Amino acid sequence: MGHLLRKEDLVPQYILSSTALRARLTAEAVAEASGCDGEILFLDGLYGAEPQDYVDALHLIPDGVDPVLVIGHNPGMEDLLELLTDQRERLPTAAVVHLRLPIERWADLTHQTEAEWVHTWRPRELSMSL
Repeated sequence: MGHLLRKEDLVPQYILSSTALRARLTAEAVAEASGCDGEILFLDGLYGAEPQDYVDALHLIPDGVDPVLVIGHNPGMEDLLELLTDQRERLPTAAVVHLRLPIERWADLTHQTEAEWVHTWRPRELSMSL
């Protein structure tokens, strides 16, 4: 998925990740494969997080940093996407969702922000197209 982010010109400038082992390993692997040289912030609170926990974590990102990659867990990630897009979709492990947010600063993100769901990539679909 890191190579995909590079190909799609979505190399993260910042990564927020759960501290769970699999999430940490994913964050480090994606950063290396994508060429990300930005900060990776590991947060205990993203394990078992609710949508508002993710919103609060995104408030920690410095202004002007974009794109940002969030690595977390279901059902919280699926619930966050539904909160921001009013769409419910199952996200398998390692899926990547590209959202466009109508905000100027990360602190402006709220549970009422209406994001545009740009694209979803799933590892299984990508491996089938290779």
